Amino acid sequence: MKLLVDSGSTKADWIAIDDSGKVLFTTQTLGLNPEVLTKEEVISRLDDKFDISHNKDKADYLFFYGAGCGTERMKSFLATIFEGYFKNAKVTVHEDTYAAVYATTPKDTEAIVSILGTGSNCSFFDGKVLHQKVQSLGYIAMDDCSGNRFGRHLLRGYYFNKMPKELAKDFEEEYNLDPDYIKNNLYKEPNPNAYLATFAKFIIKHKDNEFCRKYIFAEMEDFVENYIKQFDNYQNVPVHFVGSIAFYLQEELEEVLAKHGIKVGNILRRPIDGLIAYHILNK
Repeated sequence: MKLLVDSGSTKADWIAIDDSGKVLFTTQTLGLNPEVLTKEEVISRLDDKFDISHNKDKADYLFFYGAGCGTERMKSFLATIFEGYFKNAKVTVHEDTYAAVYATTPKDTEAIVSILGTGSNCSFFDGKVLHQKVQSLGYIAMDDCSGNRFGRHLLRGYYFNKMPKELAKDFEEEYNLDPDYIKNNLYKEPNPNAYLATFAKFIIKHKDNEFCRKYIFAEMEDFVENYIKQFDNYQNVPVHFVGSIAFYLQEELEEVLAKHGIKVGNILRRPIDGLIAYHILNK
């Protein structure tokens, strides 16, 4: 049994396959970002799913691709937890960009691969090795054009009375905007970045409203300038995207990229299906 996991900060998709690629089970846990979770919280999220806890001793391999796994310290932290939980499995932990690469990029081809979901990231794949020029400092300092960035803009716009009245009314109907509730989620609950990202669906739903539109395009411009343009060949190779923000704002994204002479490649909401094909071919 191979366990393939694509984990963001909000949720993690799990698929178990056998050697032939037959799907044994699929499930979903809350996100397993080691930057914001303790060992106990990770184990609790694993135990919460019967398919995972029931099959933990049957797994031979665990291939985990996750947000927050961009440093050796975080990869080692999570790998140690998994090795103790899946006692018979050989554990491999990669940052989530590798899942995006394997799902979007044909073998031995070059591409820039970006993630626009709860968080954001961007790397260059030379056909063999992943190259990254920006070391992420997490959701507070970085994550341009991510779900949590859009959540921050919406909350600030609402509380600074910048949001148009009709839009604010819709916002109030859709979310609990009590300040104590918000502050508890931001400063006392786990995964504040994932909480902020829950507001992103509102900006997508109202993407034609000028108030939302200005933030969408401003964040996309920042992502191009701060991430994609780090690579000198950004106009010479396709730029692939994975994540809900890229998927649901595809039209706006393509407009911004075209302005900068950037060739749009594949845009996927989630990479898990592509990972199955990759691991079948690379037994």
